[in-house]
Formats: sequence, C-alpha cells, structure tokens
Amino acid sequence: MDTSLTIAELKELRALTSDQRGAHREAFTPGWVLARQFLEERMANLPLETHRDHAGNFWATLRGQTSRSLLIGGHLDSVPNGGWLDGSLNTLAGLAVLRRISKEFNGRPPVTIRLVDWADEEGTRFGKSLFGSSACAGILNLDEVRHLIDRNGISLPDALSAVGLDFEKVLDSGNELVDAAAYIELHIEQGPVLLDLGLPLASVSGTCGVERHAITFHGQAAHSGSTPMSRRKDAFLAAAKMAPEIYRIAGRHAGVATIGSCTTEPGIVTSVAETCRITLDQRHLEAQSLASMLADGRAAADRFAGEGGVGVSWEGLCQIDPVPFDSRLLDLCDEAIIETCGATHRMPSGPLHDASAVARAGIPAAMMFVQSLHGISHNPIEDSSEEHLNMAVHALDRLASKVMKTLV
Repeated sequence: MDTSLTIAELKELRALTSDQRGAHREAFTPGWVLARQFLEERMANLPLETHRDHAGNFWATLRGQTSRSLLIGGHLDSVPNGGWLDGSLNTLAGLAVLRRISKEFNGRPPVTIRLVDWADEEGTRFGKSLFGSSACAGILNLDEVRHLIDRNGISLPDALSAVGLDFEKVLDSGNELVDAAAYIELHIEQGPVLLDLGLPLASVSGTCGVERHAITFHGQAAHSGSTPMSRRKDAFLAAAKMAPEIYRIAGRHAGVATIGSCTTEPGIVTSVAETCRITLDQRHLEAQSLASMLADGRAAADRFAGEGGVGVSWEGLCQIDPVPFDSRLLDLCDEAIIETCGATHRMPSGPLHDASAVARAGIPAAMMFVQSLHGISHNPIEDSSEEHLNMAVHALDRLASKVMKTLV
C-alpha cells in the first residue's frame, strides 16, 4: 500500500484550509464546506456511493457482497486555529483504505465498507462536541441543543439551515447504522504518552468518563488592609487549596483532573474574596474510580471550607459515562500495530471521539492512536512525523482487513 498519496493529500488540505494561524475548518462554515468538497473530489474515480445524511455527516459507501458494513470514521472539522492532522488524518487515511480495498476486490469486497466524515466533532462553535455522531447514534437530546448560539449570535438550527439541513430531522441520520457491524477510527494522540514511551502507535481502550462541576466557596468581603489574617473568611484561600489536592486525588486513582478557571467577587485588589468559583474536570476510564475521584473532591472541598470558616456549593456542568471499546476489535488492533511497527500499547483516551458515540449505539468499535510530536494538539504546531503517519495508515489498513474477515 502506497501511503505517499495520503500524506500529499493531507498537505494539500492544509494549504487549502489553513494559514499561519492554523487550520480553519469549523463545522458549518465555508472552510468546512471547502474541505468536504476536497474530499469528495478525491473520490471521483472510485466506485463509491456518496451522500450527506440528515445530521450533515458525509458517507462514502463501497458496496460489498453483503450489506453488513465496516465503518471507518473521521472528521474534517477543526477547532479555530487548529492543527493540520486532528480529524483530517482519520478521514484521508480511511479514503486510502477504501482505495486499496476497491482495487483488491475490483470494486466488490466481501462486506460493505463505508467511510464517514462526521459533522462537528469538535463542538467549538456551539459548545456541543460529537454533534453528527451523537445524532446518528440516537443519543443527542434536541431540546438541550436547540437554543445553542455561536459567538456571532447564530443559532444551531440556523447554522444547519444555512448548509441545507433541517434541525428537526437530524436524528433521522440513525438510519445509516442499520447494517453497521463494526467501526474503526485512527486519530492523532493529542498528548505526550506515546512520545514519552518512544512508540509510534497504540490501541485505545476506550474514552474516559467525565465529571465536570463548578465549585463556589462563599466567604465574606473585608478590607484587605484593616482585616487581620486570623479574622478573614477568604473564599479564595479555600479554593486555592483545591489545586494541589486534585492532583493528589488524580494520582491516587490513576485518573486526570483539572481546575480550568477561577473567578472571584468582588474581584478587586483591596478586598478579601467574598466568593470564589472554580471549575473542576475529572476523567477516568473506570466508572467506579471516577465516582471515587468525585467523592474525594467533595470531601476535600468540605474540609477546606471548614478550615477557612466559609461555605461551599457545587453545580454540575457535565457528566459523561466512560465508554470502553470492543475487546475483540482491540485485540485485532494490537495485532495490526505489532505487524506494522513491532510493538503496541493500550491507553485510554481523555478527549472524546466519535467512536465513543458509535459504541454507545451498540456497535463494536475500536480506535488507534499515532504519536503526536510535542504532545500538542488544537494548536498550529500540532504535528506527527511522516514515518509515523505512514505507519498509521498501514496499521489502519491492516486492521480493516482483519475486521473484514470477521464479518464475512
């Protein structure tokens, strides 16, 4: 399999939809539409059926001898000023696999192969990740997203209408999964684990569950010059103690945790903080461990509030269950990686991916990661070596062949 064409196409897409600030392919924008056109043009000489479903997902189907389908997924949309590989690698590597299978089987493989470019995986425009795959999987709550607006005041239904989609019909996209028997996806790691291990590729055991909360400590405003330290009810002091504590909690449970924002009131230099609001994001692949992390966080907040003579309240922001991937497909993924580069590794994914939505629909799913240089993504410096990109496309192709044999 010649992967040079895929690398060239990735660079061509970068030139078409990026500038010095990074990639600009936000969902339902002109840059995203241009990327879609680029993808479709490269399918012109293949015996594929192409269409867009009711949620804006783009499907390319290579009909097989049976309607049982292997799905290969990706997403062309990017975050603003994003990297050149996030999402686009998945899609163009999937196209390479379609080319190889079509040629090998003269356009008629044993099972149907379908490439899907999911709509709005990133969710940066409206704050809802995995829009297209969640709609297709039947797990999108329309009432929760109906009133979402972007930074320019455009509503999600209006943005969909601008590209010819009816918001009220997006769940009809679920018809695409009727014959789906397996789903595979390649993605850049977006972190430093493989870089630190010195490994090109890894299989992904699942996507982590998420507990996301706002924690507000309630103290008392007081003059910063006239109030003795021993008499203060400093909301910020209690909140600040959470920062090292969530690292200790994450370490005990082998998870990850982040305090991503902190705001105080009255927020002036001459006053002790009356309130301090922080946001806490906790993630783990195992549901029980995630629950324990949350319980430990609540206990810590109560302890620090008591020590400072302040109150504390919690507001739930987001809760996502862990999604383990299919063990049989993961074994095949490990085999494909070992055959490609000699060694593999299994790791959970902290970020969400479309594969998790597909898995929640009951379809066996698996993912593989390729090493990210610098361990950085969602950034113009996002990169992977060409050697590893070539390996990744080969490994995805090997995995597709292995999964096909199990579906015949």
